[in-house]
Amino acid sequence: MNKLSKLGQYGIFFAFALICLVLALSTPKFFTVSNLLIIGNQVSINALLAFGVTFVIITGGIDLSLGSMVAVTGVAAATFAHPDTYPLVVPLLVGLGAGSAMGAFNGLVVTKSKVPPFIVTLGTMTIGRGLALILSKGRPVSNLSDSFNFIGGGNIGGIPFPIIILLIAFAVCSVILNKTILGRYMYAVGGNEPAARASGIRVSRVKMWVYTICGLLSALGGILLTSRITTGQPNAGAGFELDAIAAAIIGGTSTSGGTGTMTGTLIGALLIGVISNSLDLLNVTSYYQQVVMGVIIIGAVVLDGVGKKD
Repeated sequence: MNKLSKLGQYGIFFAFALICLVLALSTPKFFTVSNLLIIGNQVSINALLAFGVTFVIITGGIDLSLGSMVAVTGVAAATFAHPDTYPLVVPLLVGLGAGSAMGAFNGLVVTKSKVPPFIVTLGTMTIGRGLALILSKGRPVSNLSDSFNFIGGGNIGGIPFPIIILLIAFAVCSVILNKTILGRYMYAVGGNEPAARASGIRVSRVKMWVYTICGLLSALGGILLTSRITTGQPNAGAGFELDAIAAAIIGGTSTSGGTGTMTGTLIGALLIGVISNSLDLLNVTSYYQQVVMGVIIIGAVVLDGVGKKD
């Protein structure tokens, strides 16, 4: 492994630390507790989606329907979250169930039709957006209960509840990827699918699990967003899939499959959040954020390619 290859593997951690150091020196507000909590709260939804799509990309797939799943699950949960109607568990189960079902549908079509995941999830992205509009009748679903709104807007001991959910999800996803047979199978399928199949791994079942988990995490993100803005918006989540995929790729998940970590993805999501936050603190127009993120993504993919050649 040469120096460029090592840079592709560990560069994200050095880049994140360097950017934080520069920002701490350039603006004293950056390293305040309140600002760090704001960053954590802001990146929570993107990180959840990024965890899900990391599983998918590791197996050699892609999911472009994340944003639409956020909208559908948010609207579905909000429909059952009005005050004095159903207990909190009902909208949560409805939202998480809807996301899991959509993820399972993606996995089913990908494994049975042999159509590339890019095309399948592009189609379900459109289907999901239409379903969100149908369920909400094209209008926001408002008047949500206080207990539901606490999920995205409350805090425990001064820590925003979305950050607590993020940390729990990170721990669970890390265990799945690093400590379970399913996680090992994900790497095997993404690294060499024919060899994985020849060794007895049920590739279709692995992919079904992966897309279902991705849908579940997207639903959790959708519930958080709906709770945070106290409204189920059928147009919510537009473009979220791009930020989630960017976080995974920036964090070292290989676009060709077989490589990736939850820690890297979390750092990638935090890096996106830190850049956005820093531009606000420095009074720089948000338009530059897109340019910076594009450069970072291209750099991450280039370094990934260099590492694979070696």
